[in-house]
Amino acid sequence: MNHSSVKQWGINLVLIALAAMLGLVLETAQASPQTAVQAPTCPAVLNHSFDRLQDEKPQSLCQYAGKVVLVVNTASFCGFTSQYKGLEALNTQYKDRGLVVLGFPSNDFAQEKGSNKDIADFCESTFGVKFPMFTKTQVTGDGAAPLFKQLTAQTGQKPRWNFHKYLIGRDGKVIDQYSSMTGPESKTLLSAIDTALKAKP
Repeated sequence: MNHSSVKQWGINLVLIALAAMLGLVLETAQASPQTAVQAPTCPAVLNHSFDRLQDEKPQSLCQYAGKVVLVVNTASFCGFTSQYKGLEALNTQYKDRGLVVLGFPSNDFAQEKGSNKDIADFCESTFGVKFPMFTKTQVTGDGAAPLFKQLTAQTGQKPRWNFHKYLIGRDGKVIDQYSSMTGPESKTLLSAIDTALKAKP
């Protein structure tokens, strides 16, 4: 083998090595986006979409995955309507720790006959409600929204009246349900919320 052939042979080896290294880099780069960041998993109980009360734009409840969620069916003309104030205070007090209150106005008990705009105006002007609220929703019976069917199935208890509450943990599992008589200031509810907030997702 002459000097020229040896030189060419060496060049070929270098090119092969470079090509192999380049292929490895490209393979790693392509794999990185898939493995670097995993999207949070949306639990089945939150895998639903509802229209926002204020503007009727669809909202996925998956955005609350990893939080402690208190689901409440509400009404504007009920003996328990004043609980709006306590629910807003609860949401404000604990939201930085991971709690969110979700309100679902319902006319299932004939105490929410207004339009979505009427409900939104009432909640904001009367009680200063800032926690997420959604458009009027059926919460009992065959026509109940899938979310409430799941909550009923998992707790064995459908909403018996307005301001029935369901507490969902960070892991997406339903912790417990509370009747209208259990107000936002209830020690039983507050203790359950505090315990749920301390749990890891």
